[in-house]
Amino acid sequence: MVAERETWSKKLEFILAAIGYSVGLGNVWRFPYLCFQSGGGAFLFPFFLMLILCGVPLLYMELAVGQYTQQGPVGALAKICPLFKGAGLATVVISFLFTTYYNVIISWSFYYLFSSFSGELPWSHCNHDWNSPNCWDGSKSQSVLKNITINSVTMLQNVTDFVKPNGSVSPTEDFFESKMLRKSSGIEEMGNLNWDLSLILLLCWVIVYFCIWKGPKGTGKVVYFTATFPFLVLIILLVRGVTLPGSWNGIMYFIWPKWELLADPKVWVYAAAQNFNSLGIAFGGIITMSSYNKFNNNIMKDVLTIAVVDAVTCIVAGLAIFATLGYLAENQQTDVTNVIKQGPGLVFIIYPEAFTTMPVPQLFSVAFFFMLICLGIDSQFASVEVIVTTLNDHFGEYVEKYLKRKEVLVFVVCAFSFLCGLPNVAQGGLYFFSLLDHYAAAVSLMYLAFFEVIAITWIYGANRLSKNVKEMNGSTPYRFFTFCWYFLSPVLIFVIWLFSMIMYKPFKLDDYDYPDWATALGWFFALLSVICVPLGMAHAFYMAKGDNLWQRFKNTLKSPLPDSVSQSCPSYYTGDIIISNGKIPEKEPLNGSSPDLDSTTKV
Repeated sequence: MVAERETWSKKLEFILAAIGYSVGLGNVWRFPYLCFQSGGGAFLFPFFLMLILCGVPLLYMELAVGQYTQQGPVGALAKICPLFKGAGLATVVISFLFTTYYNVIISWSFYYLFSSFSGELPWSHCNHDWNSPNCWDGSKSQSVLKNITINSVTMLQNVTDFVKPNGSVSPTEDFFESKMLRKSSGIEEMGNLNWDLSLILLLCWVIVYFCIWKGPKGTGKVVYFTATFPFLVLIILLVRGVTLPGSWNGIMYFIWPKWELLADPKVWVYAAAQNFNSLGIAFGGIITMSSYNKFNNNIMKDVLTIAVVDAVTCIVAGLAIFATLGYLAENQQTDVTNVIKQGPGLVFIIYPEAFTTMPVPQLFSVAFFFMLICLGIDSQFASVEVIVTTLNDHFGEYVEKYLKRKEVLVFVVCAFSFLCGLPNVAQGGLYFFSLLDHYAAAVSLMYLAFFEVIAITWIYGANRLSKNVKEMNGSTPYRFFTFCWYFLSPVLIFVIWLFSMIMYKPFKLDDYDYPDWATALGWFFALLSVICVPLGMAHAFYMAKGDNLWQRFKNTLKSPLPDSVSQSCPSYYTGDIIISNGKIPEKEPLNGSSPDLDSTTKV
């Protein structure tokens, strides 16, 4: 007897959860910068081309695999192709590493949110006790030597000016580094834990725990708010942004095409990587969430909804952010290129600086950082659910025996992830965070995606997967998807992977060069997921049956799944029911066709 698998209470809850998982902080701080750096409006061409040829087909593939197998990534890949089950385990490892540092970003957002509830935004000037000596807000004059020409005679005179001193930092940057992070000089000096950030990180994990402790039915209720509120704030920021002076200059920097940059291979690599990171492909979350769908859920509608909403969000976020950057550049009488930053700098340094010049800055600040929390929390609890689902699927009997309840398993996972994330909130935590963010997923993601696609579309078979979709939805996918699964997607992933390795350079954080031991640590994080693929192969070969090595190898390529749910076999799926030993529960005759899934008895 197999325990009943939970399902989403409503179709809408799954859609919102998947959108919340896909639409995350990367849409706000990574896409606008990549678009600006990689050709502006011209970048949209490779971005949407990669979305159509690679992103959408692979999203369809993962949704279909999760829904058909009713398993998380490890169980799904083990049933698709035992030899490559390690690729499924690798996605779980990536998700775990991701959870340890992604919640830190949410903690930073909470810190800024709490700081916004004050009579004056604390990053608006340099007159606080915690401000560093390098903080400069333009209010302090300095004595400088200037060439002064009087009656055709040029001489040096000591004058008072408001020129920004070399090596100075803005109040927003000083707040981020000196007040919140208490940033050290490098990863060599990790220093002490910041107690306030540690407590906020604990708060974030408590929130994540109560979002997912009851499984999909509980999570589904949370996403009604967390998945929709960010869109409201983005629209408000966009409308407000375009009304500010200088906003159109910023927008033109964002969308003006630089066609010559399309000849640069890294632009295409960035376009593909943005699609993978934004949609959550090869992270295990899509497979996990779709595994809680009903067997006959319409996959095509889900694919189009998620992809369109994600792409539109990228564009809206880019327009809103660059409209504000244009306004900020106008105030500073400088160029947009001098104010834009990527990553945390964009949302925790540049955007807060823009708020200080707006009327009622606290209102915009609270709305913006609460939006970041909502964007992040959806992606966070979906990634934690990948780990919980994997443990429950494969060690359910031990969970039931020793932990008794799934809620305890969720608590153990959250507590362990919280402890592993504490180095990110130390004084040298930003260096550790950036190292982990770069190597844990970015370096190894395409490698894992390649093996996942090969296992599903070439070994298990794209045509066979199409038949599985027909069993679930009554019709096969369009030939376009089959063609992409077989040829385009694997080739594109391999080429992107190859170019990313050719273009590899040791990671740097701004002007900081990591020591060799830190780079080695980064590669260790990357290899934690990469090593799962060969280890999974070795385990599959060891467990395979056969009279000789060749027979055992061939058996590792064979899927234990039947070609059809109506086929008689030792164990097969009929949606929410698993029929064992070829026996069908009474009152559920198949009559040579698929059963009425809505009336299927749970076993």
